[in-house]
Amino acid sequence: MRVPAPVAATVPALLGAAVLALSPATVAAAHGHAHRKTAKHHHHRPTPPRGNALKMIWGPLTMPNGSSAFPVYKQLGVQVLQLQLSWREAAPARPAEAGNPSDPAYRWPAALDSAVGEAARYGVNLALMVKETPEWANGGQGRSWAPNEAGDYAAFLQAASRRYPSIRDWMIWGEVTRPGNFNPMPPASPVGPQRYAVLLDAAYAGLKAVSPANMVVGGMTYTLGVDTMSQYLQWLRLPDGQPPRMDYFGDNPYSTRFPRLGKPYSPAVRDIDDLGTVEHEVQGAYAGHGPAPKLWLSEFSISSDAPSRAFDYYVSRPVQARWLTAAYRLADSLPYVAGLGWYELLDEPKTMPEPLTEGLMTATGEPKAAFYAYARAP
Repeated sequence: MRVPAPVAATVPALLGAAVLALSPATVAAAHGHAHRKTAKHHHHRPTPPRGNALKMIWGPLTMPNGSSAFPVYKQLGVQVLQLQLSWREAAPARPAEAGNPSDPAYRWPAALDSAVGEAARYGVNLALMVKETPEWANGGQGRSWAPNEAGDYAAFLQAASRRYPSIRDWMIWGEVTRPGNFNPMPPASPVGPQRYAVLLDAAYAGLKAVSPANMVVGGMTYTLGVDTMSQYLQWLRLPDGQPPRMDYFGDNPYSTRFPRLGKPYSPAVRDIDDLGTVEHEVQGAYAGHGPAPKLWLSEFSISSDAPSRAFDYYVSRPVQARWLTAAYRLADSLPYVAGLGWYELLDEPKTMPEPLTEGLMTATGEPKAAFYAYARAP
């Protein structure tokens, strides 16, 4: 894994298959229909006030010409750059002092060290998604499998927080309801959500012990998963029946529908048009257990130009810009949304098979219409 750039595992290939099968021509004609291809099997920040959702993005640390990407993020008005940190890569062997970032077992990525300095220089906050279990922590079951002891993961987060004290936002895994991203997660079963709840709550306790200013993003759901949103929230419980602690509820609401509040078109799907429903479901899950966490919409995007290996639908560049504008206006208008992140800054090179095309810029760094729309977004 190249840390801290986001990995392809977070890109919703599942949406292009399953959601499209459920969607009854959902892209609004007034804003341009999504084109389709033939299906294939293949610093402490307070809670944002109403009308001030965080402007977030995923993207690289350098531009195609090798220069720093942070001047571009500053130009765009990015408040939070989301990156990934692999526990597996940073801790290939069990540390003797797991909470100590100076333990000789740790291999902290130089790219992330550099990013912390660049972020401070350009006034961009960083958020880290921490995932992937080392073999020593889960009996060699693979990087997607939860650790045998949640305390091992929490201790690593403490070490990371001490190494990077300027980072305050911590995402606990990513798209846990998407098949293969977090295990065990058998379909239509409480096993996975309950296992994740224990991991999340331990992470919360560990990070808050280092600094109460640390903000924990949990849940980490996806448009369509092995469990429906209602099932997942029903089963997201600790052994004592309490819901796990978190500051924000993370969700990636990818959609084939133009961004505007509406009604779910399937019980199995929760996309950006369903944010009101998601908020209601999260409120219900935390009723009687303190304030419900606001929504941290980590990823949203729409492909342009051509379909990709991730999406069977796409729009033109001008329509992509309109989708982006609508998404950020929607997020900024909802008091229960903490922030919205675009995935991502750059398209993949055309030399790649079915390259991803959700970027604000081409693979060579040429701004698309969405680039200017993002710069103007609230």
